Amino acid sequence: MFAATYSATRSAPMLANAYRQVGNETGISSANPHKLIQMLFDGFAESVAQARGALRARQIEAKGRAISRALAIIDEGLHAGLNLSAGGPLAAELDELYTYVALRLTQANMRNDESALDECVALMEPIRSAWAQIGPQAANSSTYMVANA
Repeated sequence: MFAATYSATRSAPMLANAYRQVGNETGISSANPHKLIQMLFDGFAESVAQARGALRARQIEAKGRAISRALAIIDEGLHAGLNLSAGGPLAAELDELYTYVALRLTQANMRNDESALDECVALMEPIRSAWAQIGPQAANSSTYMVANA
C-alpha cells in the first residue's frame, strides 16, 4: 500500500532531517543550562569540521553554510548569553575571545582559509573541554553561576 508512494532515495534525506530536528528539540527541551551551552560548543565544533570538509572538497556553498552556522552559534548563542555585569573577568575574556573567533570565521569564509578554521578550533577546544569536565558538578548542583548563564 505505501510502497508506491514511498521513495527511499528521495525520502531518506527528509526523514534524516526530521529525525535531527526532533532530536535537537527533545535535547533542548530536556537540557539544563549547562547542557545547552555544551550543545552549543559541540555544534560549533561540528560546524567548523563540516566547513573544513566542504572547503577541501571545494564545495563553496556548503562551506559558507557551515561557517554561517558556526558564526550564529558564537554570536547568537555563546556571545549573546554572556552576563558581562555578573560574570566578572571571565565573562570579559570570553567576550573578547568570541569576538575574535567570529572575526576569524568571517576571514576564513572570505579567504577560503583552512588555517583560520584550525585557529578557531584551537581557541575554542580548551573551553569546550573544560565545560564538559564541569558537567558532572553542574548536574549535581541545584544552583550554580557561570559566565554564560
